[in-house]
Amino acid sequence: MIDFLIYLGYFILLINLILYSISFFWTEKANVFFVGYLAFTSFVQFGMEVLYHLKMNNLLLVNFFFIGQMILLGLFYKSLFKSKTQKRIVTVTITLALIIFGIQFYLDSSQWTKFNLLEITITSLLIVGFALIHFYNMLTEPKEYYYVTIGVIIYLLGATVLLLIGNLSQNLSDDIKYLSWTLNAFLVVIYYFTILFEWKISFKKQSS
Repeated sequence: MIDFLIYLGYFILLINLILYSISFFWTEKANVFFVGYLAFTSFVQFGMEVLYHLKMNNLLLVNFFFIGQMILLGLFYKSLFKSKTQKRIVTVTITLALIIFGIQFYLDSSQWTKFNLLEITITSLLIVGFALIHFYNMLTEPKEYYYVTIGVIIYLLGATVLLLIGNLSQNLSDDIKYLSWTLNAFLVVIYYFTILFEWKISFKKQSS
């Protein structure tokens, strides 16, 4: 079941990358940072899959992904914000987070090759915070990337809780851990579907 969900997620991600790339290069409507995020995610997922089949540790790419995701989605939401104060919040918080991670990795370089719970928590909560600001803005502004933002909030909150539970609770049974990873894979699929649905609602007519 989990393998099916994982490869379904890969397939939908690839579809999303193709569709949003078309919308960006042909109609210049899709956000450049969001297309970059989809390309970055596809590249990292492919790399992780290759390392997994080679029976190599892929946690370096996992940590690289969380930081890259924070930066690209942060820039994505920053580009949607109209307020200079909100833009400054994104710049300052991301910069502070990178400084914290830099200090942490300098003091303990082994964090690169393990699940970095501090990194996962900070990067995810920052993105959720940016998404919530965008939701607030959409009360009085056009609803840009509305469904994407819903997906971001649901996925990152749920996935962060599951990752923290799975890695903090070493004494859990294998069945519970398997359930945790299955739920995480399910959340990924739902998230990618919201991105696909956003394209259908916002860009399909413009790209056809």
